[in-house]
Amino acid sequence: MRAVVQRVRRAEVRVGEQVVGRIESGLVVLVGVGKSDTPESGDALAEKIANLRVFDDQEGKMNRSLLQTEGEVLCVSQFTLYGDCRKGRRPSYDQAASPDRALLLYEKFVESLRGLGIRTETGRFRATMEVELVNDGPVTLLLDTDRLF
Repeated sequence: MRAVVQRVRRAEVRVGEQVVGRIESGLVVLVGVGKSDTPESGDALAEKIANLRVFDDQEGKMNRSLLQTEGEVLCVSQFTLYGDCRKGRRPSYDQAASPDRALLLYEKFVESLRGLGIRTETGRFRATMEVELVNDGPVTLLLDTDRLF
């Protein structure tokens, strides 16, 4: 799995005119599922995100995690994270999981975050969405379960 993680003051995702997910302080996680991903990939990514020390402590240093700050997550599926732009001008998505498999693993990832006690909102899988957020920092990280261990 691949994820772009952004620390935010607030964020929301809309499908058409309907707000389908909204958070206050926390993280927006754009997540893509690859062909080789497993349920364990989602568990590992959730654990990593929940414990990333990217929130300020009393001294202004990034020493606190989502779990410590009771921050929230807005999780949005984004298969384009598996876009390979090395050849030509049009990205190839050969390494992205099929939509059916990706949905199962995406939902497992969200379930893992919630199982850790993190309030987690989502977008709508396979929908065209508008994501609006206010970056905090900005703090943006790239995570890939193939490179976590």
